[in-house]
Parts: sequence; structure tokens; C-alpha cells
Amino acid sequence: MSFDPMATAVDWLDAYRAGDVEAILEMYAEDAVVYCGCDALTITGREGLRAYWAARMRKYPAAELDDLQPSQGGTVISYISGENVVNAVLAFNAAGKIKALSCGPPAPTHASCRP
Repeated sequence: MSFDPMATAVDWLDAYRAGDVEAILEMYAEDAVVYCGCDALTITGREGLRAYWAARMRKYPAAELDDLQPSQGGTVISYISGENVVNAVLAFNAAGKIKALSCGPPAPTHASCRP
């Protein structure tokens, strides 16, 4: 199965911006891990991901795309949340599902990625 990691990252951001938790969850592999540098959390499991994304969408909604770049095995996507830019690195499995996501501020000059 072939997929476009850059397009999938944009779809992920679109689902985040729409506040669609179920669409976000569908994009993750069953054994996916989210490493949140904003809150120093590691999230695993379907219910853990559901709770994390539901809270994140409420507290820190994503706005516009800031940057999109390919990376080895995935994509780096930056987006605006509040007054901050958040950098997310998405790694995919062979089926095109997100196997790992690491997010946080893109540069050390940002003290926090929270709005």
C-alpha cells in the first residue's frame, strides 16, 4: 500500500483543526506512541490517545499550517496554536498509520508550546 506522508500530515492537521477526535484516532496505528514535549507526557493505547486529543483540542486548538517538510520515515509539520508555533514529527508504519508522534516547540527560544 502506497501513501503520501506529507498529505497524511496535512490530513492529520485538518482533523485536529476540525476537533475530530475520531478522525485523529483512525490515523494512528494500534501500538502508536505520542511524545508530548509541551506537557512532558508519553501517551499510549487507544483510550489514552482519545483522552489526550480530546483535551488538547479543547485547550490548545490548532489554527493554520506554518511549515511542512519531509523527514526520514515521516513528516515534520508545524502549526500555529494560540500565539505559538508547535512542531510535530510524525513517523509512519508501512500501512501509512502514525506509529509515533513527537511534538513540542520548534526552537529553544519558545518557552512553551501552550497558547
